[in-house]
Amino acid sequence: MIKTAAELITEAQTRIKCVDTTTARALYEKTENAVIIDVREPDSAAESKLDVSTNISRGLIEMKVPKLCPDPDTLILTHCGGGGRASLAALTLQEMGYTNVHAITAKFDDLKKSFD
Repeated sequence: MIKTAAELITEAQTRIKCVDTTTARALYEKTENAVIIDVREPDSAAESKLDVSTNISRGLIEMKVPKLCPDPDTLILTHCGGGGRASLAALTLQEMGYTNVHAITAKFDDLKKSFD
């Protein structure tokens, strides 16, 4: 049986740490060298992004994050438009060996308001 995207996301969210905007902001502010990764496609990030985020689309996460975050204990917060891709990316990062990864599962507009 083929799993749907929703099923994959739900499964990922049982295996990762999911946070809301308030928790994400608090983690980011209290952690030195924290990284926020926007896993949306570049055109979405070009339209609107968090000033503090780095855009690495989900399809390139395995190739680009090791250069951005060589320390596996770096706090990494992933976000997208609604939490699905962020959750899948967070699971991938965990599987790569990163130990402090959280997916922001809020809508992007709510996240943007929290970080503005």
